[in-house]
Amino acid sequence: MKKVVLLRHGQSRWNLENRFTGWTDVDLTEQGKEEARKAGEKMLAAGILPEYYFTSYLKRAIHTLQIAADALDRDWVPVKKDWHLNERHYGALQGLNKAETAKEYGEEQVHIWRRSYDVEPPALSLDDPRYPGNDPRYMNLAYDELPLTESLKDTIARVKSCWEELISPKIHLYGTVLIAAHGNSLRALAMMLLHLTPEEIMSVEIPTGAPWVFELDDRFSVLKNYYL
Repeated sequence: MKKVVLLRHGQSRWNLENRFTGWTDVDLTEQGKEEARKAGEKMLAAGILPEYYFTSYLKRAIHTLQIAADALDRDWVPVKKDWHLNERHYGALQGLNKAETAKEYGEEQVHIWRRSYDVEPPALSLDDPRYPGNDPRYMNLAYDELPLTESLKDTIARVKSCWEELISPKIHLYGTVLIAAHGNSLRALAMMLLHLTPEEIMSVEIPTGAPWVFELDDRFSVLKNYYL
């Protein structure tokens, strides 16, 4: 039997401030760090010992993984950082307070941007300081790989490539894999593992710092899934 553990990063500063975060690189709060530590302790208590780690390019996920790995006493386990596991890119909404945005654009419009499957928020312009092409960590990406905005559908498409090319082979090789990432990139993985429809995935909410365990057979069919 194989195991995949999905771990959404602990509470970030912008989670606390109710802001659209996306690819903006904000760090964990003290509560977020504690959530990460407890996640590692829960996995250790359950006897779930990852042999390989995946995370995104964003520090809130990277630090969550580091803290959880320390609690597991498995800092030595190899880790792959991949930008495909980044959070959904919220375009021009990034950094805006969600409540204030609802007042400006209307709650219905903001709900559509946040919760629809294939509707993109307003896009960034190329001269916007928030454009990923200005960030050195993405300097080797092609122009068409750098998003100006994304729908959940777009996010799922890029995460799927990471699953097929990088994650699946490591699961076959190592057996137990931990993926520390973000609400929407992890929803994409859950959608693939559970074969959910676009309508079904919209209602899936993944809490911060809670290990979500998937037990798989050799064909990656889910035998059971549960939170620790």
